[in-house]
Amino acid sequence: MTQHKTLIIGYGSPIRGDDAIGPLAADALAAGPLPAGVNVISRHILTAELVEDIVAADRVIFLDATVEGEPGEVRVRSLAPDASAMSTMAHFLDPRELLAWSQTLYQHEPEAYLVSAAGAFFEYSNYTLTPTAAAALEPMIERVRELIAAN
Repeated sequence: MTQHKTLIIGYGSPIRGDDAIGPLAADALAAGPLPAGVNVISRHILTAELVEDIVAADRVIFLDATVEGEPGEVRVRSLAPDASAMSTMAHFLDPRELLAWSQTLYQHEPEAYLVSAAGAFFEYSNYTLTPTAAAALEPMIERVRELIAAN
């Protein structure tokens, strides 16, 4: 049986309050234990250099904070490549745009998901989550573990 390669990318600004939940969840997952074939990357922003890592994966799980939903709510949704999903900031990319680059440049379209937790506070605060977002960290990590286990 072929081992699936899973890439987990947690992203968000560590100085913008609850926006830090993506990298914090990635760091917690990286601390392990993780099954073989699972790689974890923690970033402040998504950049074009990540396409190389995405191309090497069968499944990609993005972790991020969101302003959508009730604070503390954790959501999982499938992602598909979308070249029109461009961010308004030139140095920050949308996960669907990275997937589109993988598809267009390398003809590779991994299974992809976004696991997000709704935040309540996005003002300046270095790696400090609100109690609501902090409570969502474990459920967020559990949803990622469920996705990893679902081969």
